[in-house]
Amino acid sequence: MQVCRAPLYGVLTLALAVAAVEPSSASTLLRQSLDGLVAGNATIVVGQVLDAHSYWNEEGTFILTDFRIKATDVLKGDPKDTDFTVTLMGGSVGDLTTLIVGGAELIPGEPYVLFLTEGDLPGVQGVRTVRDHSQGVFEVVKARDGLRAISQANRHPLYPDALGFVDPPGGAKGLLLDDMVRSIREAVGRQNARREVK
Repeated sequence: MQVCRAPLYGVLTLALAVAAVEPSSASTLLRQSLDGLVAGNATIVVGQVLDAHSYWNEEGTFILTDFRIKATDVLKGDPKDTDFTVTLMGGSVGDLTTLIVGGAELIPGEPYVLFLTEGDLPGVQGVRTVRDHSQGVFEVVKARDGLRAISQANRHPLYPDALGFVDPPGGAKGLLLDDMVRSIREAVGRQNARREVK
């Protein structure tokens, strides 16, 4: 939702933001399984956000934010690709802020598990982004039993998947990070094995 004095403008901006994401295999808020997230994304990393920079796109019609990421573990993708930029819709420029309902949220200094792919956003093409919105970001938090990865999708309602599940992987308590990493590596291995058979 666009935060400004003209409410109608804000509603129109949100509608345009949602419409702009839908083409080119963008995700809706249909619940994604962990295997689905692995299959649908080219890069999966455990990493930390180093910094962020918000700006207007070239047309001056939408605010985007670039986040510099330092990957500590590349679970899928080029293992040498450990320092890169992720672009998300929304951000703040001056006194104007654009928020994306159900969108991914990243904070400098915080660790995450990120599911990433290349795509087009309003006014930019071929950028690395979080296609699955809040479902593609898991916050890494300390718990009594160790580090856990908790999906940001817990903050938003999801449509049921084909099996009727509505909670993101791990639910509100999340997944033990080590277990999640192992499951992702296994899913990547199965995906690669299927490609080799073809």
